[in-house]
Amino acid sequence: MRPNSKRRILLSGLLFLFVLGFLLSLLEGPVETDLKDLFGFVFQGQGDENLKIILIDLRLSRALLAFLVGASLSLSGAILQGYFQNPMAGPFVVGVSSGASFGAVLCIYLGWNISFLGLSLQSLFAFASGFGIVFLVYLLSQRKGVFKVETLLLTGIAAGALASALTSFLIFFKSESYEQAVFWLLGSFQLADWKHITAVLPYFLVCFVVAQWLAKDMNLLVQGDETAQALGCPVSRMRKTFLVLSTLLAASSVSVCGIIGFIGLVVPHWVRILIGPDHRHLFFFSSLTGGVFLVYSDLLARTFLFPTELPIGIITAAVGAPFFIYLLSQRR
Repeated sequence: MRPNSKRRILLSGLLFLFVLGFLLSLLEGPVETDLKDLFGFVFQGQGDENLKIILIDLRLSRALLAFLVGASLSLSGAILQGYFQNPMAGPFVVGVSSGASFGAVLCIYLGWNISFLGLSLQSLFAFASGFGIVFLVYLLSQRKGVFKVETLLLTGIAAGALASALTSFLIFFKSESYEQAVFWLLGSFQLADWKHITAVLPYFLVCFVVAQWLAKDMNLLVQGDETAQALGCPVSRMRKTFLVLSTLLAASSVSVCGIIGFIGLVVPHWVRILIGPDHRHLFFFSSLTGGVFLVYSDLLARTFLFPTELPIGIITAAVGAPFFIYLLSQRR
């Protein structure tokens, strides 16, 4: 099958799943609603204030946030896999996810429970610490002004492990805040609202546009720095730019919903298998696929053991871990 045909089929399937996923997200919940209620509210303005709160403020905002976070993490993973030339790279490898969770748990440990510009201080701490740890990793990975991708990878793994250890240490000494800490360690959209969407959306849009604009340069980078340099790619500047983009995407996502594992690892790999490695298409389809996948994961997390809600990280790990093992076996 020709590549264009594959992309059209995949796009059609994803758009269908996108619409169906949002429809199911609007209908499913503790308060029973059906298609008649939904269409009456949307097209005829029927329904009271409570129905508006349920459909718009609770369910629609949650589905949109899940889509944006899934798209952001998948795009971050696609960028990092090209950056490291390794299909098993993801937002975790540079320490951003572990760093962000440490910042959030530190804020819980200190007992700071206030809001700033509509966002909780925990979210702001998570974003700042995630971005800060990657900046530190980047500085440590340079030796005598020379930047090495391999050194960045190893430094990021070490920094992420240290951040995770510090997070566990804080939880140990603040056991009464265990439930709040679990929110950041396993991920959840229980607290989703429109201010979280406005916190993630600008970063995603800017990073997505820039990534698409520079996709040709990523196609050159995956061929090796020397080859890319010979073909006119400003390697050093592009590497810094892509690292900032992936960090912004991951940090903004973790800051509003906690750590959601495996999305940035498995989704870009699925898309690469289906449509090939060209980043001009890979970035777009990874974002769309990741967003759709997380909408359904969230739907499953809140309905599988209803009325109990599972942390969404459990759902994504149940899907991603077997695929990760498959990747390891294939690489052997």
